[in-house]
Amino acid sequence: MGISDWSGTSVNWAAALVAFKQALAPIFPRVETWRSAGAFIDGVLSGVERKTGWMLAEQAGLERPYRIQSLLGRSSWDSDQLCTLIRDQAVDALGDNGVLVIDETGFVKKGDRSVGVARQYSGTAGRIENCQIGVFCAYASRYGQTLIDRRLYLPKAWAEDIERRRRVGIPDDIAFSTKPAIAREMIASALDSGLQCAFVLADSVYGSDYTLRRMLEDRGQPYVLAVRSNQHLRFLQADWGLIQTDPATIAAELPKKAWTALSAGEGAKGPRLYHWARVSLGWATPEGFERWLLMRRNLRNRDEIAYYFAFVREGTSLADMAGAAGLRWTIEECFLRAKDDLGLDHCEARSWHGWHRHMALVMAAALFLAQIAAEQRKTAYATDAESKRDKTSPDRTAA
Repeated sequence: MGISDWSGTSVNWAAALVAFKQALAPIFPRVETWRSAGAFIDGVLSGVERKTGWMLAEQAGLERPYRIQSLLGRSSWDSDQLCTLIRDQAVDALGDNGVLVIDETGFVKKGDRSVGVARQYSGTAGRIENCQIGVFCAYASRYGQTLIDRRLYLPKAWAEDIERRRRVGIPDDIAFSTKPAIAREMIASALDSGLQCAFVLADSVYGSDYTLRRMLEDRGQPYVLAVRSNQHLRFLQADWGLIQTDPATIAAELPKKAWTALSAGEGAKGPRLYHWARVSLGWATPEGFERWLLMRRNLRNRDEIAYYFAFVREGTSLADMAGAAGLRWTIEECFLRAKDDLGLDHCEARSWHGWHRHMALVMAAALFLAQIAAEQRKTAYATDAESKRDKTSPDRTAA
C-alpha cells in the first residue's frame, strides 16, 4: 500500500463531493433549491475569501445572488432535517463511541437588525460585544470531529419584543431559553435519536447547571463537565455531619501524592501534560455509576486549576476521565476551521430561519471534509495495524 492511499492524495474529491451532494437531495423538495444548496457548498469549500451571497454567486457563475439569497430566505426546506442528516452521517463516518461536546461561539455584528444581536459577552472576542451567540453541539472520535447541531441564543429583550420577532420571523413557539436549557434540548435530541456516546463534555456555563447534569444522570449518560472553582458542594460525613465547601478548597487541601501527571491529549506542540487528581463526591448514585470531582492543574503554575464534575461508570480510571476532559478542545477546532475556512461567521441573513440555514449548510460542508479525513485516518490505522501484524507473524519471525 502506497503513501498516497492513506495520505489522501489519491482521493477523487470531485466524485466524492458529487456523491455527498446527492445524499442531501431528499432535504430539498425542489431540484432548483437542491442545486442552489450544492452551489452554496461548492462556494464555501472554494478559496473565496468572503462567503457572502454575491461572492458565492460569482463563484457559481451566476450574474446575481438571487438564488443564494432565496436558498437562505424564501425557499421551502427544513434546516433541522439537514442537521439530522448531518448528525447521522457524522456517526457513520466517525464511529459510534465518540463524545458529544457543547459550547457557544459569538458572531460580531454591526447594527441591531440581525436576529438575536445584542450587547453581550462573547467568549470568542473575550469581551462584551454587539454580537449574536450560537450554541452548538459537536461529535468527536479518534477519527475526527464535526458540528452536528446549532441553535441561536435569543436574548430576553428579543424574546419579549413582538415587533422585532415578527420582523425577523422568529417562530411563535420559540421562547426565551438559557444556554444550558438550549444545550439540554440538543443533547436530548441527539440521544433520543439513538446516538451513543462515551461522554458528554462542556464548559462551566453548562456544567454548573444542575438540571442538565440531572437529565444526563437520569439517562445513565456519563459526562465530564467543567464547573467553577466556587461551585457549592455539600458532603455528609459521619464524624462531622454536613460539610459545605467548594472545589478550590478541596484542591488546596490535597496532599502532593494525590496528583498524577497525565496527558490531556495531543496539542499543537505535542502531548498536553497536566497534573490530575480526583475526589469521590460520595453522593448517592444510580447502580453502576460513580460521581467524582476531577481537577486539572498546570504543571508550571500550580494556582491554575480547572475543575470538573464527572459522572462515570464504576471502575472508570483517572486516565480515562482526564482523556475525556481533554477532548473538549475538539469543538474549538470545529469553530476555528468552520470560521476561518468555510465562512461560518459570514452569515448575512437577518432572519431566524436564514441564520439557522446558513449554519446548517456550512456544517454540511464541514461534514464532507470530516468524512474525507476520517477515511484517511481509518486507512492509516489499518495500514499501521497490518504492518505490525506482518512484523510479528510466525512466518516472518521464522524467516
